[in-house]
This record gives sequence, C-alpha cells and structure tokens, in this order.
Amino acid sequence: MSTTMQPSELSSLRESWGWILVMGILMIVGGIAAIATPLFATVGVVTFLGLLILAAGVAQIVSAFQCKAWRGVLLNTLVGVLYVVTGFLILENPLEGAAGLALLLALFFLTSGIFRIVISLQERFPGWGWTLLSGAVTVLLGLIVWRQFPASALWIIGLLLGVEFVFNGWMWVMLALAFRSIPVEESEEASAASAK
Repeated sequence: MSTTMQPSELSSLRESWGWILVMGILMIVGGIAAIATPLFATVGVVTFLGLLILAAGVAQIVSAFQCKAWRGVLLNTLVGVLYVVTGFLILENPLEGAAGLALLLALFFLTSGIFRIVISLQERFPGWGWTLLSGAVTVLLGLIVWRQFPASALWIIGLLLGVEFVFNGWMWVMLALAFRSIPVEESEEASAASAK
C-alpha cells in the first residue's frame, strides 16, 4: 500500500476501524431521519443553535462578573448580553432564525467541502477518493443553499444537513473498510517499531 502515513498511524487506523464504521452508520441513520423530516430538522438545528448562543451569553456575563478587576469587564458583559438577546430571539422564532442560518450553512458547506477536497488531493490517505467525493458533494450543497436563498430556508437546512450526514457517514463507512484492509504486516511492523 503506497502511502505517506507512518506505520504507527496505519496500525492505529486498522485497530479502530470498527468504531469508525459505527460512527459512519450512525451518521447515515441521522441523515436519513433529517431528510425524511426537513422542517423538523431545520427547527431542531436552529433551536439548538439558539440554546448554545444563550448559554454562551450567560457564561460570558458570569465570567465578566468574576473578573471585576479586569478593564474589559464592561465589554465582556455587553458581548454576553448581546449573546443572550440573540439566543433568546432565535428561540422565540426559530423559523426566522433559519434564514440567517441558511446563509451560514452555505458558507460552512462551501468551506468544509473545499477543505476536504484539498486535503484529500494533498494527502492521498487510504480511501482518499471517498473524501474527495464527499468534499465535492458538500461544495455542491453549499451552492444549492446559496442559490435557493431565502425562499427555501425553512426546509433546505434540514434537508441538506441530512444529505451531508448521509454522504459523510458513507465516507466514514468506506474509510473504515479501507482501514480494515490495511495489511496486518504493516500493523505488526508499526507495533514493533513503536515498542523499540
């Protein structure tokens, strides 16, 4: 197997292929659930984001009051209040918050897809072609979100997140199978080399 990975990395990948397979299968199941109920998935994602922002705001305010001697207390408190208000507004109307999240999701998909494409072409690790395909699909999803905005912001987040999960899950399943097929000799050589 021609690869630029160290023998210890190959051994570690071969040993953990089962966990990677389980993660891939769980991502596929979650993706199918999101595709089946895109509006529910959209509201769930937006609500979860609102809760995270609200919690971050409370934590920011608490930390500001714990550091009273710091000159940035006022700024820290104001940022915390902004987080709390933003989180509360998102929780009050998650469907309107979905429009803003749709734009963020488009940016996320585009960026993460390009990142996967570049890394897979640069590193050429076992199963790199699946990562390349996953990156290409992710970029395509980002473009779809961008082109359909704002008309489909209510359902597109859940649907595309589901598709992303299915493709990512499939990528992890295929990588797990590729890791499982790493020859045992390479794994044994890696174990012997790390023991020295």
